[in-house]
Amino acid sequence: MEILPEILKRKSVREFSGQAVEKEKLTRILEAGRLAPSAKNRQEWRFLVIQKPVLRARLQQAAFGQDHVGEAPVIIVACTTNIGYRMPNGQLSYPVDITFACSFMMLQAVHEGLGTCCICTFDEEEIRELLSIPYSMRVVMLLLVGYSDAKTERVERKPLKSITAYNHW
Repeated sequence: MEILPEILKRKSVREFSGQAVEKEKLTRILEAGRLAPSAKNRQEWRFLVIQKPVLRARLQQAAFGQDHVGEAPVIIVACTTNIGYRMPNGQLSYPVDITFACSFMMLQAVHEGLGTCCICTFDEEEIRELLSIPYSMRVVMLLLVGYSDAKTERVERKPLKSITAYNHW
């Protein structure tokens, strides 16, 4: 198995076709998130899958009107159950853990022929109220999933040599 070609295909999709995502593909995407690593294997994430058009439209409003949020046939609301746990270095673990899980889901989506887009700009309180998310949890990210409706070009990435050092800075 070679994963780099799949990674090279990944891009943020902001135009979706509206075609429904097959249940089997969605299940495999969620399974990829479930299998992601987490600090101390705590697996503190919860994924709320939104497919109802009325809820997707309300999530679009909560995401400050970003059109592509409402166009995606699936929105995975990535939440955490433990907002206070810190790793030994003092950093909160949940942003890292959720990012691992969503990254795994994005790569599985590419493998399934689907596109994704991460949304981190939203009114968390509005989403919490809309979806009855307990106050003990944080809404960390919205992951849009669907079939791309555009020939979106992949954004140029920095060359490896400009972001990498070996043995010292």
